[in-house]
Amino acid sequence: MPAPPTAPLTPPEPIEVGLRAALEERYLAYALSTIMGRALPDARDGLKPVHRRILYGMQVLRLDPATAFKKCAKIVGDVMGDFHPHGDQAIYDALVRLAQDFSSRYPLVDGQGNFGNIDGDPAAAYRYTEARLTTTAKLLLEGIDDDAIDFRENYSGDKQEPIVLPAAFPNLLANGSQGIAVGMATSIPPHNLAELCDAALHLIAKPEASSDELLDYVQGPDFPTGGIIVDSKSSILESYRTGRGGFRVRARWITEDLGKGGWVAVITEIPYGVQKSRLIEKLAELLNDKKLPLVADLRDESTEDVRVVIEPRARTVSPAMMMESLFRLSELESRVPLNMNVLVDGIVPRVVGLPEALRQWIDHRRTVLIRRSRHRRAEIVHRLEVLEGMVVVFLNLDEVIRIIREEDEPKPALIARFSLTDVQANYILDTRLRSLRRLEEMQLRAERDKLIAERDAIDALLGNEAAQWKTITKQIRDIRKAYGPDTAIGRRRTSLEDAPEIHAVALSEALTEREPVTVLVSEKGWIRAMKGHVADLAAVTFKGDDKLRTSFFTESTARLLVLSSDGKVFTLDAAKLPGGRGAGEPIRLMAELDEAEDVVAVRPYEPGTNLLVAATDGRGFMVSQDDMISGTRKGKSLMGVDKPARLKLVVPARGDHVAIIGDNRKLLVFPIVQVPQMTRGKGMRLQRYKEGGLSDGKVFALAEGLTWKDTSGRIWTVKGDDLMPWLGHRGEVGRLPPKGFPRNNLFTG
Repeated sequence: MPAPPTAPLTPPEPIEVGLRAALEERYLAYALSTIMGRALPDARDGLKPVHRRILYGMQVLRLDPATAFKKCAKIVGDVMGDFHPHGDQAIYDALVRLAQDFSSRYPLVDGQGNFGNIDGDPAAAYRYTEARLTTTAKLLLEGIDDDAIDFRENYSGDKQEPIVLPAAFPNLLANGSQGIAVGMATSIPPHNLAELCDAALHLIAKPEASSDELLDYVQGPDFPTGGIIVDSKSSILESYRTGRGGFRVRARWITEDLGKGGWVAVITEIPYGVQKSRLIEKLAELLNDKKLPLVADLRDESTEDVRVVIEPRARTVSPAMMMESLFRLSELESRVPLNMNVLVDGIVPRVVGLPEALRQWIDHRRTVLIRRSRHRRAEIVHRLEVLEGMVVVFLNLDEVIRIIREEDEPKPALIARFSLTDVQANYILDTRLRSLRRLEEMQLRAERDKLIAERDAIDALLGNEAAQWKTITKQIRDIRKAYGPDTAIGRRRTSLEDAPEIHAVALSEALTEREPVTVLVSEKGWIRAMKGHVADLAAVTFKGDDKLRTSFFTESTARLLVLSSDGKVFTLDAAKLPGGRGAGEPIRLMAELDEAEDVVAVRPYEPGTNLLVAATDGRGFMVSQDDMISGTRKGKSLMGVDKPARLKLVVPARGDHVAIIGDNRKLLVFPIVQVPQMTRGKGMRLQRYKEGGLSDGKVFALAEGLTWKDTSGRIWTVKGDDLMPWLGHRGEVGRLPPKGFPRNNLFTG
């Protein structure tokens, strides 16, 4: 018989929800889950949930340091099934990192098998590797069964997991932490445990201690891979004070003498977090691209220890200069960020400084001490109650046995006969006869007296805050002794040193392969560099109606000085100039010239020499080229020019006399010693004008005479004696130039 037709289901009424409100609510829930459940460590034990669950899961499996190893597959499976409902690979990756001695300063997991290496090779699959807890991890778990911390239900509600571990050592700073949450991140480098203990002891003695005081004990990070921190003490102090900053970490290297003047540099430690294989690949690429002109070859001779050998291009190369070039271009120097963003009290995400980070730990230790003491006191009270009952049994053993044998309900009978408590009666009834046979009154009373003394000591401890801090101080000193600087694991591995002073010019030259180039500058301010010294520029083309303004020979390691009409000077590297195949690039793209200003001169930087600079109003001075070097695109102010005047003259100061000619066609010659030497300023008046301004000038040797080139290309020279009519003093007007001087009033014709 066919089934009767069913009525169609009525779809539920739609519920209108604002998209903005829904997104805000759900994204906020996701963000909070990520911040508190994954990315940020608890400031008290320094652990994220996944690490805490791994350690607790291994505790449940009884994987103590003295026990046999167990397959990581078993550990990962139990942690995932009981506590951490996420991917097995994520759990295993976290477990592996806890076991790597090059990732964790104080490993919390003792691994057996392939757990990866510093080259970046991954660990073997978890079916092949085994693990157990280390003694350091047991310190984190110490007292977890003594009601030291709170538990909560796991994700499925059938088991309990710890909210935080007792943490007998400062894991947050000792092992550090890395994590990226929603809208925030954390990055805490590892530190030396003995130094942290000393700082914590000082903080207990002086609760208001500042970061400056604590840095007398904590030198800085202590990375498992060693290395050298080259930051200044003031920079380190600021980082620890604010909880934000970073540390420059360099590889450790030595020089090995090969005899007969030969040597090689050997890298023995690399910066924290740098994969050695990737580092070697990067160095090889730089070498192949000819970006390391001081290096001839490199090779990796590492076994269990790091050993990277770098050969210099020549014996005369400075080891410090070669290594400085490597630090600038590779991960042999890296920056380890500091962002102490943690969950304060396990709840509030906040960036803390060094004092508060340590305070979170020692306050947690006091809470653990109080809770463990109260738990122990409750056990003592229970045991004393039981002992009182056992004394009664000992004194009335025959009567107790008779009641148990003859009474239908022995428990009420025992309570009525001997005035026992419910706990005492239950304990007597649960005691085996063979145990009753061994009862001795003296032993019972001795144990009772001992427990009473322990209870009184606990009562005194719980009632005295100073006694609590004294106990915590003793615990911290015991930890420091076990992990002191004289132990293998406690010895500081990262040292703090000042970076060697390397002159910027010398370093720039060291980073560039030296070769001859010809620099071309066009009238419209375009610049380029042609390889080699090219004398014939007839075939050189320019964009549009542009044409050649000036050219000169130099080298790829040289630097160029660019002067603008407003008196500013800029520095360009010849190695960074565009090649000579095209039209080049505008100088404005390389230096931040003001829109209304023009390029007045471009010339190679010559260390130790002077230039004569002057403006159209006739003011000028001499300046050392060493004082003209600028390290930024914004350049530096050289000459103060009062508008509408502009910088006009930039010539080498080679000679003993200056020749100046104005737009009014008046020539003046005077000794160069009358021109002041300055580093910057407006200068002094070189020539006076009633109308017009400065047209051109040059510095020359009077004994060799004054030369110029006319518009036809002919060279004219006026000897020293013939120049007497034009010799005068700085600031005078001068007189009409000699016969044959160009009508455009320029010495270059």
